Amino acid sequence: MSFLNSNKLTDRLDAAAKARDAMLERFRARPGADDAAVQARQAERRAIAVAREARVAEREAQRKAEAERRAELAAAEAQAAAELKAREAEEAIERARLAQAKQKEERDARYAARKAKVKIRR
Repeated sequence: MSFLNSNKLTDRLDAAAKARDAMLERFRARPGADDAAVQARQAERRAIAVAREARVAEREAQRKAEAERRAELAAAEAQAAAELKAREAEEAIERARLAQAKQKEERDARYAARKAKVKIRR
């Protein structure tokens, strides 16, 4: 029998009004923007924000420097690889030229030997 607990409408309305008054009193008791403690907290928050921005900027600068360093290394590696390929190509051309010269010498030697045989027969 809950109605026996004297929880009538007026009691509930009074309790709600007291709660609203207490909330309003707590709101009014809060320090204003010109209070020293509030200004100190705001200054501390600003300092933290500035420090955070500085750290973010420093990390971004480090990232950019690292990216530039990696790009330079990649360019140097690419250049070294290109130089190596060019050197290998030159060596391959030289080997081919030498092989061709050797073949020509062998051909000329065979031709000279044939000519010598023909001269001997006559």
